[in-house]
Amino acid sequence: MKCVTTKSGKIEGVEENGYTIFKGIPYAKPPVGELRWKAPQPIEPWDGVYHADTFQKRGWQEGDVEGEVPFWKEKLVKEFYDDLSYTPEMSEDSLYLNIWTPAEKSDEKLPVAFWIHGGGFGSGWSWEKEFDGEAYCKKGVILVTIAYRLGMWGNLVHPWLNEENEHGVSGNYGILDQIEALKWVYENIENFGGDSNNITVFGQSAGAMSTQFLVSTELSGNMISKAIFQSGGAHNNEALAGRTWEETMKIGEEFVAYTKAATLEELRAMPAKKLQELTEEFAEKKHEMILFMPVTDGYVFKENTTDCLNNNHVKQIPYMLGTTEADLFVTPEMIEKGEKTALYKGCIEWSQKAEELWNQPSYVYYFKRHLPGDEWGAFHCAELWYMFGTMDRCWRPWEEHDRQLSEDMMNYWTQFMHTGKPADEDEWEPCTKENPAVKVLE
Repeated sequence: MKCVTTKSGKIEGVEENGYTIFKGIPYAKPPVGELRWKAPQPIEPWDGVYHADTFQKRGWQEGDVEGEVPFWKEKLVKEFYDDLSYTPEMSEDSLYLNIWTPAEKSDEKLPVAFWIHGGGFGSGWSWEKEFDGEAYCKKGVILVTIAYRLGMWGNLVHPWLNEENEHGVSGNYGILDQIEALKWVYENIENFGGDSNNITVFGQSAGAMSTQFLVSTELSGNMISKAIFQSGGAHNNEALAGRTWEETMKIGEEFVAYTKAATLEELRAMPAKKLQELTEEFAEKKHEMILFMPVTDGYVFKENTTDCLNNNHVKQIPYMLGTTEADLFVTPEMIEKGEKTALYKGCIEWSQKAEELWNQPSYVYYFKRHLPGDEWGAFHCAELWYMFGTMDRCWRPWEEHDRQLSEDMMNYWTQFMHTGKPADEDEWEPCTKENPAVKVLE
């Protein structure tokens, strides 16, 4: 399968050993000029063949790390961003997706895995070195990875933007990008051999939060059949539920005042690099880890994600979710005492609430493997090497046990994508009120 016809036009991919990869497919118009801080616009169909042989640039985000950095960021740089060949230039023109599909077309439509990267809504891209679809193709799953607008570019709220918007709101452009990408996949994936009625949306950290947002908005319609939250989706966790309109409006007004732009036209005319520099200066003054993020605006999100589940306004589909031992909000003292965070507890509460509301509990996991090579333990993001099968790209001295755990996890993830269950119940039980089972991965 090297050339595919879609509603956008013909696309030619790159054949690899046992799979074909389509790199950098545009799914929306570049959000530049007058389209900066507007909902994504459908891509114009093209003539001829689009050669999908190159990964595209990442969206504007925090600058490349130099000099002294916080320990947690230093750790992530060493783990995932040490190879500059996987670090693209930045651009506003970043709304592209990538597709890995088995080279030989199956007689049956294949399940589709729709991956949303993390990065605190302010960093990351769709083809980091820990992401790859080769292993999923071998297990009969098509992998799609997407880019979306980040930080201020994807989440700015301001009265100027409200005035020009037909719904009287602003912000959530990154989420709207995700929905536009999902729509493109839903409408075209069958031409790649995929099943548009079997799309699993999954993500880690901000990608998990995004996944929870997508199952909580009416705008994603019936395009999602299953979902996986990795270290970012849960119930009764206000830190992950989305900012209020009032808080976000205040941040947006303060930021625009900081830029000294007198009008929206002047703000849109500012060079992207200058705007990004101002964003980073402003964030440093505010001393907040995540300054720009999705907002409960009354249009994309009528409620935050906690209220959505409480009021049964989420999609009634199979869910799988979990955390790592040294995840967000975890201290070494908590690990030593065996204490769990609100994120861990929120995964169990999500499953039990789903059981209560529509009699379908979820599958909850807890990743505890201490990665070999240092003392970082089972840190936030540690499971990515395992569930993508990309361990050979990492510097760590993996043991045979790690490779077996990776194989097990890829089987769990892809089996869930095929059937809605990661394994038989004697191997992985759903998490219920009567039996709050959590699958330990170690």
